[in-house]
Amino acid sequence: MTKPTPMLQQYFDIKNEYKDCILFFRLGDFYEMFGDDAKIASQALDIVLTSREAGKDRRIPMCGVPYHAASSYIAKLVRQGFRVAVCEQMEDPSKAKGLVKRQVIRVVTPGTVIDEDMLDTFENNYIAAVCVGSDAFGLSWMDITTGEFYTSQVEDESELYSEIFRIQPSEILIEDSSETNFVRGTLAQEVPSAVLTKLDPSSFDRDACFQRLCQHFGTADLSQFGCEGLPRAVQAAGALLAYVSDMERTNLQHVNSMVTRSLSQFMSLDRVARRNLELTASLSDGQRKGTLLSVIDKTETAMGGRTLRQWLEQPLMSVEQISRRLDAVEELTLDLFLREGLAESLKGIQDLERICGRVVMRTATPRDLVSLKWSLSKLGGVKDNLSRCESTLMTELCDRIDLFEDLVGLISRALVDDPPASLREGGVIREGYCSELDELKELRDSGKRWIAQLEQTERARTGIKSLRVGYNQVFGYYIEVTRANLNLVPDDYIRKQTLANAERFITPSLEEREERILSAEERSLELEVSLFNELLDKVSACSDRIKSTAEALGCADSIVSLARVAVERDYRRPEVHSGLGLHITGGRHPVVETMGIEGGFVPNDTKMDPDSDQILIITGPNMSGKSTYLRQVALITIMAQMGSFVPAESASIGIVDRIFTRIGASDDLASGKSTFMVEMSEVSVILNHASTRSLIILDEVGRGTSTYDGIAIAWAVVEYLHEKRGMAPKTLFATHYHELTDLESMYKRVKNYRVDVSEEGDRVVFLRRIVEGGADKSYGIEVARLAGLPRSVITRARQIQSAIESRSQKRVVDSAVIAEFSASRSPGRRTASSVTTPSLFDAAVSSLLDDLAAVDCDSMTPLQALSVLHSLSERAREEVRLCRDA
Repeated sequence: MTKPTPMLQQYFDIKNEYKDCILFFRLGDFYEMFGDDAKIASQALDIVLTSREAGKDRRIPMCGVPYHAASSYIAKLVRQGFRVAVCEQMEDPSKAKGLVKRQVIRVVTPGTVIDEDMLDTFENNYIAAVCVGSDAFGLSWMDITTGEFYTSQVEDESELYSEIFRIQPSEILIEDSSETNFVRGTLAQEVPSAVLTKLDPSSFDRDACFQRLCQHFGTADLSQFGCEGLPRAVQAAGALLAYVSDMERTNLQHVNSMVTRSLSQFMSLDRVARRNLELTASLSDGQRKGTLLSVIDKTETAMGGRTLRQWLEQPLMSVEQISRRLDAVEELTLDLFLREGLAESLKGIQDLERICGRVVMRTATPRDLVSLKWSLSKLGGVKDNLSRCESTLMTELCDRIDLFEDLVGLISRALVDDPPASLREGGVIREGYCSELDELKELRDSGKRWIAQLEQTERARTGIKSLRVGYNQVFGYYIEVTRANLNLVPDDYIRKQTLANAERFITPSLEEREERILSAEERSLELEVSLFNELLDKVSACSDRIKSTAEALGCADSIVSLARVAVERDYRRPEVHSGLGLHITGGRHPVVETMGIEGGFVPNDTKMDPDSDQILIITGPNMSGKSTYLRQVALITIMAQMGSFVPAESASIGIVDRIFTRIGASDDLASGKSTFMVEMSEVSVILNHASTRSLIILDEVGRGTSTYDGIAIAWAVVEYLHEKRGMAPKTLFATHYHELTDLESMYKRVKNYRVDVSEEGDRVVFLRRIVEGGADKSYGIEVARLAGLPRSVITRARQIQSAIESRSQKRVVDSAVIAEFSASRSPGRRTASSVTTPSLFDAAVSSLLDDLAAVDCDSMTPLQALSVLHSLSERAREEVRLCRDA
């Protein structure tokens, strides 16, 4: 095999260290890829695949992208799940002795992206690490663009998955071992958009992780971060910090603190609840439109947008902390000029957190620093407005905002107001900042003026009117004379290049001036780069101050947003307390009410108390508003605990520790689960994890199976929630099974409500009011008519409905029958009727006899008769089996 060229050998040596990455290898103005990397990249990026010489009689596949446009190509590869190692030239090729030195300066993965065009401005880009232990799970997450760094430890596996779903990391680090196989598989299902990166088990070594964190933060222990007694949390955080540092090849100076999160600080919302309630992503397309976030987010800054999202995703459990936010929101709702003045002062402030991150990681551009300067110069207006606030939270935020007069002055003196996009273009440093640079620029510019004048001088001297002076990067400056005028060329002209229709010359004086100009230009560019890097160092030294101010701005912006939407949508301040009751007067769905419903949104009341109104059974037809009502109660609770005003006339809400939802129906084909299996799995989680402080939303439990099975399961679930000792979660239970309304007479904390309906002949009007009492009709045919079914189908359905109703006035099941088979009586159970009730077997026989009596044998063909007989026989066998099992 022939030996590769020195340059390719260098490529292969570096590639061998980054086998799992596509290597972007800097060659002049391009990043080149070779071999298999070139084949993969050319297809993924839709660029031309070519080849180059790789030794004697050997060629190697090759493709490349311009270095100035590399970020967009890297972004495209990362979005497709590839890791990209960026290998730079570490010296000027023109000055290199032999092969140019090259090394990888960073590895770009989904979780270590720092380029602005690869990020969502209003969302964090988290990378997470999971440590799987025999006793607990460690979870740590970081956004390297903002410097946020968190860690936590949980005992329950379901809590781990709920947190990861909330965080939505783009990359998850986990130990590569057989013990983590199951967790890896579950993570792939819970967060399919995240890339799973397997690390060597040594990455999670407890002692090494502890030392790594202490070394980074410059501490002897981790007591100040609150995680010393949480070994799994420390392991996850240490492994994450080491990985990110290795990928970025930097000390991560802006990651200057770590917050240990306890799940008890926040309301728990699992994946199912977040999805069903459409907090940040809609069920229809996963986008922001139609979500609660889209309604309440009126922030002016990127920091505010990310902060408000975090508040929504993590409702508070502390009445004191909630009250602090509500006090601040209320203050702004009462003062129009203060509210709008603060909003106006926040406009135009750029993403200070991410600019600071780029500065520290040495990827900031001159334009980043100018944006930083203009943003910092606006802080005086923000601080002035905040100083007029009296609420505790806003006063604290005002105190945290630094005006950075020193930094604004420094950047103003150092940089021009409108610098070029790239530092290498020059013209970044302002005149007067550095006398040496000014002298070099004057030398360069005077030389260029001399050359501009040279053209006129030489035309006059030679008499060649078409003579021109030009420049290109290959031959430098030249004098060009057309062939027709070559006879007029002076003797001191030295031929440099021959063209088809002209000759190019130089003169000794032009050559000397060229050397001085290019030397001055090169030296001035080198000096500008050096001065800019010094400026980055000075700004980096202020990173802690910038981060603190950015966090305060994000909080202030979020408060302003909540106040503005409260005024615009007529929200009211909720009373949040440590009790268990949940009382809402005139509650509205915050998203649905914005959709311009004909006739306006109909408000509804809610009264729930564990001692009296624990379980509300809500009946009514489809399309009547049951699901909207259920969701609005949950959303109002979340809004109250995030510190927002709520869409209601009044609301008194006892702290809720967890919201569970069982809404809608869908198969989980990836896991091989049917609709009903998914439904029962979600109900199982609820029954096993709910507490008295929980709020449970159940919509049509049991509809994924047969009627008898569905009623039985729904009934048993209500009984369990009512009778389970030590647990009385507030529950909203919407159902089509009207049999469940009989539970009110059997259990003292079960109450019936229905969606009011007005009947006008054959037509039904859904009033969307929630009133006391149970519904006795489903109005399914009316819903079918509204859905647009053909008139003939509607007419026939009504005929069949009449025939069935005239044949039997009985319900599908008799609640009195169920009562005989209920769980043992308890103090919460009402006294059942003393009337002797028939057995389940008697009820089944009665139903079969009714159906048998309705058979019209004279009108059937022999085949139809056999079919009916078979159906009745199967039903009889099933009923006998069920009664024996009971």
